[in-house]
Amino acid sequence: QVQLVESGGGLVQPGGFLRLSCAASGSINSQYTMGWYRQAPGKQRELVAVIPSGGSTNYADAVKGRFTISRDNTKNTVYLQMNSLAPEDTAVYYCAADPRLWVFETRKPISEYWGQGTQVTVSS
Repeated sequence: QVQLVESGGGLVQPGGFLRLSCAASGSINSQYTMGWYRQAPGKQRELVAVIPSGGSTNYADAVKGRFTISRDNTKNTVYLQMNSLAPEDTAVYYCAADPRLWVFETRKPISEYWGQGTQVTVSS
């Protein structure tokens, strides 16, 4: 059974930081492209960051320089380090996985596998 389980969300003040984790199990392996999406209330789900199995990472313009995606293939886990958080980063963050890199290149939320989401709230 394929599972993606996110953790690490919470409430943080503006300027603070959080580290999200996504543990993958089942058939998901190091050859999969992994990514993080987010969805704010009343808005569409948007791509935040992508990390292919062996290629370079890619970020949404809104998070470049503040967020860093990484993966530990020995633990089958992907991370999202989020620094200098701002209220506009408030959203539910979802981990996604797909063996097809082009799925993430569309920037549309059409990945094959999804986590349940973790809430990130940036507020004073």
